[in-house]
Amino acid sequence: MATLRLALAQFDFPVGAVAANAARVRALMGEAASGGADLLVCPELALSGYPPEDLLLRPSFLAACQIELDALAADTGGLAAVVGFPHSSGVVYNAAAILREGRIAQIAHKHALPNYGVFDDKRYFEPGHAVTVTTLNGVRVGVLICEDAWQAEPVAAAARAGAELIVVINASPFDAAKQVQREAVLTARALETGCAIAYLNMVGGQDEVVYDGASLLVDGDGKLAARAPAFADALLWADFDSTSRKWNARDWPVAADASPDAVMYAALVRGVRDYVHKNAFTGVLLGLSGGIDSALTLAIAVDALGERNVTAVMLPSRYTSELSLREAHAQARSLGVEYLDLSIATSVDAATATLASTCGDLADLTGQNLQARSRGVLLMALSNQTGKLLLTTGNKSEMAVGYATLYGDMCGGYAPLKDVYKTQVYALARWRNAADKSASDPYSLPIPVAVIERAPSAELRADQTDQDSLPAYDILDGILRRCIEGAESQAEIIAAGYATEDVQRVVRMLYTAEFKRRQAAPGPRVSPCAFGRERRYPISNGWR
Repeated sequence: MATLRLALAQFDFPVGAVAANAARVRALMGEAASGGADLLVCPELALSGYPPEDLLLRPSFLAACQIELDALAADTGGLAAVVGFPHSSGVVYNAAAILREGRIAQIAHKHALPNYGVFDDKRYFEPGHAVTVTTLNGVRVGVLICEDAWQAEPVAAAARAGAELIVVINASPFDAAKQVQREAVLTARALETGCAIAYLNMVGGQDEVVYDGASLLVDGDGKLAARAPAFADALLWADFDSTSRKWNARDWPVAADASPDAVMYAALVRGVRDYVHKNAFTGVLLGLSGGIDSALTLAIAVDALGERNVTAVMLPSRYTSELSLREAHAQARSLGVEYLDLSIATSVDAATATLASTCGDLADLTGQNLQARSRGVLLMALSNQTGKLLLTTGNKSEMAVGYATLYGDMCGGYAPLKDVYKTQVYALARWRNAADKSASDPYSLPIPVAVIERAPSAELRADQTDQDSLPAYDILDGILRRCIEGAESQAEIIAAGYATEDVQRVVRMLYTAEFKRRQAAPGPRVSPCAFGRERRYPISNGWR
């Protein structure tokens, strides 16, 4: 009976941090060897980070990756390691090096290059064609890279070459539907070939994508043998038996809450934390309005960075309600963050007076946007003064239909809720409160109950609610999901039971707001179709 002990490195490998990534691999090699592993497995493009984008066009960057890889190979000793790196050989390949016995023993090239959604692999890489199978401790191991496992043929080719076990290294971005899809695909590959599968995924936030880890072991009969928690950094130990083609996962961590809301909340927290730390900000600040979006954003920021690194700023106008003032202050106090109260009344009056000689009385919408832009000016000034990153608090529903003020509430460097629909915002707020075991009474919850229960309002004029301008959010989000994620036509959405007037109005607003979204801050992708890297429509567009 041949057995193999693997150490799977479910960690973050930041883009461009080549020397630091190599140092992490080297440390993991030592830990794996000390634990008796035969093979250390690191994620896709672990040396360069993923996606390195146009760094791959710089010869010096590719050379640095190769230098570090050569040094790692020399340090392997009796351990074997699979390390993802960009392989420059006349052309560039997305590659995995098999390091053993002090050398680079083999190099696997990624066959299937995704060029959809957030992926641009065909811009940078040439596809590989050769099958890569190696023998370790008498076990025949095939090495594949990410998309290769989503296609039947690369796995089948490895099986035909004698592989008993397939190791797949990945940088597979999170979205709410992804894990179910992964498990179905890997089960299918195992059943088609009889090969067991070790699926290792990267974890961490990189600009507009977050990688969830959630690595998997699948037995040769297609049975799911183990699932790692999402968004957990861990060295995962697994023993493989080639006779039964089954896994024994050794003390894998277990998620305390693996519900969809818990995982999505973790994605948002990880996105904020990694964006702030990787860009060396000293902390964050945000406008805390007394509304649900800023309340959830504040809770996420505190969970990501700690209360000492977060500042909440209330910027009241003459239309700000007593409820907003009271609940914003109460939340800031409950979460322990710095709280500032800066009235915008003086700056709005001054701007209005300046414009009066040219414009006369301002139109209602102009006056509303002037308030939002006054807030944006003050928040950006505070960001400049303190060195803290300004978080913008808008959600996907608002960004979809343009219910946001350019250079106003859209100001900021990162948008945690950019890909979160308004109905999801409420669900996540309720989940976060329910998950808080330290709250001794309703008044100490991280998100005030009164904020969750109130009617949503921008509070830019008297007695204003969002539904003065928009359909109810359950209707709005239903239409948007079908149009954006589902790519359904207006006729199909109407046939699903939505009112014709609502559908036509929402779709019109969606396309009209494209110019705003092009100027929006980045934020973590958590849906199957996010604005930004993924959904890219022309601004000047006659199609409806």
